[in-house]
Amino acid sequence: MSEWIEYELGELLSYEQPTPFIVESTDYDDSYPIPVLTAGKSFLLGYTNEKKGIYDAVPVIIFDDFTTASQYVNFKFKVKSSAMKILTANKKLVLPKFIFYRMQIIDFDASTHKRYWIQHYSKIKVAIPSLPEQERIVAKIEELFSQLEDGITSLAKTKKLLRIHKQAILDKCFSGYAEKHKLKELCAFITKGTTPPKDTFIKTDGIPFIKVYNLTFNTELDFTIEPTFITAATHNNDLSRSIVYPGDVLMNIVGPPLGKVSIVPNEYKEWNINQAIARFRCRDGLYNKYLAYYLLSHRTIEALKEKSKATAGQVNLTLEICRELEIPLIPLNEQRKMVCDIETKLSNIIQIEKTVDATLLQAEALRQSILKKAFNGEL
Repeated sequence: MSEWIEYELGELLSYEQPTPFIVESTDYDDSYPIPVLTAGKSFLLGYTNEKKGIYDAVPVIIFDDFTTASQYVNFKFKVKSSAMKILTANKKLVLPKFIFYRMQIIDFDASTHKRYWIQHYSKIKVAIPSLPEQERIVAKIEELFSQLEDGITSLAKTKKLLRIHKQAILDKCFSGYAEKHKLKELCAFITKGTTPPKDTFIKTDGIPFIKVYNLTFNTELDFTIEPTFITAATHNNDLSRSIVYPGDVLMNIVGPPLGKVSIVPNEYKEWNINQAIARFRCRDGLYNKYLAYYLLSHRTIEALKEKSKATAGQVNLTLEICRELEIPLIPLNEQRKMVCDIETKLSNIIQIEKTVDATLLQAEALRQSILKKAFNGEL
């Protein structure tokens, strides 16, 4: 193995402020040519037709200055905000993709809301080999990642087929009813969450704060995914209008995808939700699980989409649309019986979905394992 020499990231990567490349209008359209990017998970926010301020000195790494997330970019782009750095590799020392992959396994605490690159992240030391060895390692990483992606693609297709089968079952259960009632007549509350003030998130020992990625397509809430908490003071003061309780039905009103629905569990006495989630609190004549499965059905999702506001592929439901949605109202005992029938029919599908999800998590762990082996000289 060739000799590995240690450098600070700031020696390997020069930074540029993104201000000249910030998009002026967020009126995106998929027909426009220039992608608008963020360094976070969403990455591609939309497309713009603006002709000025386009970044084209690629490849580069875009770095979220507040979360330290990063993305490799090898095409022209604009950005959404100034909360990032554009990083260019010193190609005499390091390949852009090599250092990007190396950054993905840096263990860094970004829990304090502040900018990190200049004072902290750029000071991190990493060891790198010769350029030919970097080329070999990158090629091996991408070969293994390609095999991994094939498996992930297959699992994603399986999940899609399972969801279609599940929605077909739900559509059949809720079809054939003539008498329907608007949800605003059957729910005590149909409201949405609130955007929390900055610097209020804490890691533990607070009020659980639900985001869209915690909602699922099977009525269960998954709070194991990046659990977030807020202080009791924020919960009771700034976000008092978006308090939810066990038994409330939650649905995302911003997509894609639409149709994520979960019932708030009794793990905590009180919860809170963000602005992209609507809450439904059922009156006595409406069983919350019956409502949840109705909201999950394909026909309901399509009916909501037809009435929604859509811009650049993003779907937004208003509370009025949610309140005006009609649902077949049958006696409460029949609602409970239907839910039992639905859960019997869906039990195998949901179990397979959980197995697929667990396998996808293992795939992500394998991705990290590949990177760690690569930079320990084990590939």
